[in-house]
Amino acid sequence: MTSAPAPAPASASVSDSAPAVRLTGIGKAFGPAYAVKDVTLDIRQNEFFSILGPSGCGKTTLMRMITGFETPSEGTVELGGVPATGVPPHKRDLNMLFQSYALFPHLSVYDNVAFELKVRKQHPRSAISDAVRDALALVRLDGYGDRAIAQLSGGQKQRVAIARALIGRPSLLLLDEPLGALDQKLRAEMQLELKKLQREVGVTFVTVTHDQEEALTMSDRIAVMDGGRVLQVDTPEAIYERPATRFVADFIGTSTFLTGRLGTDGLAVAGLGTVPLPGHALPDGARAHLAVRPENVTVARTADALPPGGVALPATLQQTVYLGNATRYHLTLADGSELLAEAGGAGRAELPVGEPVWAGWDPERSRVLAE
Repeated sequence: MTSAPAPAPASASVSDSAPAVRLTGIGKAFGPAYAVKDVTLDIRQNEFFSILGPSGCGKTTLMRMITGFETPSEGTVELGGVPATGVPPHKRDLNMLFQSYALFPHLSVYDNVAFELKVRKQHPRSAISDAVRDALALVRLDGYGDRAIAQLSGGQKQRVAIARALIGRPSLLLLDEPLGALDQKLRAEMQLELKKLQREVGVTFVTVTHDQEEALTMSDRIAVMDGGRVLQVDTPEAIYERPATRFVADFIGTSTFLTGRLGTDGLAVAGLGTVPLPGHALPDGARAHLAVRPENVTVARTADALPPGGVALPATLQQTVYLGNATRYHLTLADGSELLAEAGGAGRAELPVGEPVWAGWDPERSRVLAE
């Protein structure tokens, strides 16, 4: 498949070996309050990188400092090894895809995609036509050039916006909640489409999202933010399986927590006794959280029915929720804390609500986190 012709990059000194984005000690204050504080981060060339966090965590402000729409209060921004702090957005070798797509409703698909090249006035008409054709083919909208924007579905509008953003072949494409306007099924389809497209065009994608599933599905790496700070940067698998903080464990997927004091035999939890632990580097006597994912918890009528050698705790089944591909069990432990378990396929069990049961898990499938 051919790709759109590449105009000269905004800066000839951009290095292919440098990170696509390097943020060093970045902060942004609005009055006395910081929206972003002390963020140091490298985003690699040609990776799909997600900035993930709840509303108000600072992720959009961080992205706006990358694009140049906000000027950092402190710290520096480099794009492809070139200092960019203070450089206006139109002089940065990047483009941005907004959640609303920002398409021109009075223009055809062709004219929307061609808009950037026409504004530059650096390309002959035949080159623009070829570039639009190739860009539409890239997003699988061959033959749609004459259509009006109002005739398109939500997914098609997004593809037009992507084609327009990529036609100038930027080194970096930033996406602001790119799938937020789509329904759930189409959003799931477009997650895979965006990931495939990013591989095909070889452009660094940086997306800002609050959707955990979206970030886990599309990303090579994820930065999890809260309170203006980056708490963890890693691959989706590492962030899910080895969260660095309680917030990350709770925000990415679902976890339940036991809190107690670390000892040589495990975690001493008031009302539960000592719970076996996986390996960890925290000192004895420290207070800590034990995080466990619902899919790693087994529920059975008797302790003997649990996998041998693991944690075994008496519990009461409070509620059973059918999720389609799995069943979730809401349990109460002896100390009154809640524990979630989840089973699918052959692991499902018909258990009586309100009756005593046993819950257990392999200690290596849990995670010790500092309080």
